[in-house]
Amino acid sequence: MTRNGRRRSRSRSPRGRGGPPASRYEIGKLQSLRPVQWSQVKLEPIVREPYRSKATYRRTEREVSEWRRSKEITTKGREIPDPIFTFEESGFPAEIIDELRYAGFTSPTPIQAQGWPIALSGRDMVGIAKTGSGKTLSYLIPALIHIDQQPRLRRGDGPIALILAPTRELAQQIKQVADDFGRALKYKNTCLFGGGKKRKQQDDLEYGVEIVIATPGRLIDFLSANQTNLRRCSYLVLDEADRMLDMGFEPQIRTIIEQIRPDRQTLMWSATWPDVVARLVKDYLKDYAQINVGSLKLAANHNILQIIDVCQEYEKESKLSILLREIMAEKECKTIIFIETKKRVDDITRKVKRDGWPARCIHGDKSQNERDTTLNSFRSGRTPILIATDVAARGLDVDDVKFVINFDFPTTSEDYIHRIGRTGRCNNTGTAYTFFTPNNAAKARDLIDVLKEAKQVINPKLVELVNMKVKNRGNRHMISRYPRERRSRSRSRSKSRSPVRGRAARSRSRSPQRRSSLDRRSPARRDTRGRGSVSRRSGSRDARRSRSPRRSRSDSRRRMLPVTRKASSRSPPPSRSPVASRRNGRERDQKNGRSVSRDRERDRERDRERDRERDRDRDREKDRDRDRDRDRRRRSRSRSRTRSRSGGRRYGSGNNGNGRTSSYDRY
Repeated sequence: MTRNGRRRSRSRSPRGRGGPPASRYEIGKLQSLRPVQWSQVKLEPIVREPYRSKATYRRTEREVSEWRRSKEITTKGREIPDPIFTFEESGFPAEIIDELRYAGFTSPTPIQAQGWPIALSGRDMVGIAKTGSGKTLSYLIPALIHIDQQPRLRRGDGPIALILAPTRELAQQIKQVADDFGRALKYKNTCLFGGGKKRKQQDDLEYGVEIVIATPGRLIDFLSANQTNLRRCSYLVLDEADRMLDMGFEPQIRTIIEQIRPDRQTLMWSATWPDVVARLVKDYLKDYAQINVGSLKLAANHNILQIIDVCQEYEKESKLSILLREIMAEKECKTIIFIETKKRVDDITRKVKRDGWPARCIHGDKSQNERDTTLNSFRSGRTPILIATDVAARGLDVDDVKFVINFDFPTTSEDYIHRIGRTGRCNNTGTAYTFFTPNNAAKARDLIDVLKEAKQVINPKLVELVNMKVKNRGNRHMISRYPRERRSRSRSRSKSRSPVRGRAARSRSRSPQRRSSLDRRSPARRDTRGRGSVSRRSGSRDARRSRSPRRSRSDSRRRMLPVTRKASSRSPPPSRSPVASRRNGRERDQKNGRSVSRDRERDRERDRERDRERDRDRDREKDRDRDRDRDRRRRSRSRSRTRSRSGGRRYGSGNNGNGRTSSYDRY
């Protein structure tokens, strides 16, 4: 089917009929969401049963204060309910309590003990706690209780509970917990994220789900296409709110909140408390209660040993190889390596594999199947090394991660806390190694504050970087790659202000090599030059005399006449007389615009040649190391091939490419 010689497009997308696909900005304009006029919409009433604790006796205010002080819990707001110390005191259905026992939980964590009563009472709340403290169950179980109190969904209704997450990994992690505990009350959920199968997600929404776990971008796509609505949504959760705002999701979050009924219950959970989160809370939460577990300042998990290695950029790869050799000798060696860029992630992954260690990588350019396969392999232990960007800094809940390596220091201290929070979860211990270079000196002060709060040992070199930054703050303009060039240039500029001193400097800047080349000319010319100016000393005496008498200029011109008349076909050599040198200096100034000494140019060229030679030596050293590694790997493969042919164990006694026997054959 054609029309006017063009093939008709079968696409029903609003991007247009045929032609190149429109940009995301144009799609957003076509599918813009308008705020809902809730006064003109008939809403389903929300049922909220009052919360009553099942505690056997009521605790005194002193006992509650002592418990909060022991758990480092601070609260803000009016009429904060008392915490619960056991699962039975919460009043959860028996199915939920059985599921908690089956999952291995014996008692609520501090954030759960204080957060559950507030969430069950129907109030807006803000929860701030370290990573791995049980925040997911803190809002997910009250969501199931809230759904159980509402009327059943009808055809065309949207979800009752909406959970927004910044990354697809965190969204999938929340869905896994929702599957485990929603199964007990037979409530369905779906996960909406970019990279997943959109058709399956659309079918789940059409069939009807009580809980939607989504990333902001994919949810807006479904809302814009009228494939779902949020008129029944009365329970909103913003998980890792600081990360969503840091990723630039604030416009999307505000657009989504405008599509939710105004009498909703909003819960916001985060590990840090920046100013942008406080602004969002002020705009969209009403009469909220705030819970903070731990320090009110930027704080890391105290169960994590933090080791800071101050080094240069080119040393990081060799230090990583040494560190992995030591880590892989441990019994528990599950490790996450965080790197800033996706290209560097791929490069380091190939290098780690060449060293003989089992490793896989994850970043934003990987497909969803590759990311799921990598995470499943890492969780199961088949691949003990995971190399990732910040997509794995939050939401990656693996309890047995023992080591975290920050190959590149993150852009903010909040990201640093979330990265190292992948280890030391569920009251376990862990170790975090960080490579800190002078390029990261601007973040040294915040890092020292985090280390001091966690009572960690501070590297003295880190303190030196802070002092060096403070010392160089006032004289940044003095730092130059060529300090001698800067000094000589300033000296020449200062002397050129006086005409006499400038001419004298130009006459003294004649190169001795040039004079020797003139002296090697014919004897007649050497004699002629000798009659004009016998020596440098006599020339300088003539220059001093030529300041006042008028005859010096005419005499010097008469002396120059024999030299110019005997000139050959090539240009005559410049005269050594001071008056002529001043005249040549003026002509050179008019031609070039500034005075540049040949000696200075020669020094610059010598410096450049020295830098080029140093770079060539460094390249030769890298090529030599690469050839050495290639020969070592070739020998190790030949040895392993020989052992396998002789009937020996292939992995148990193989060489891993770095000169030692591999102890990781199970991977």
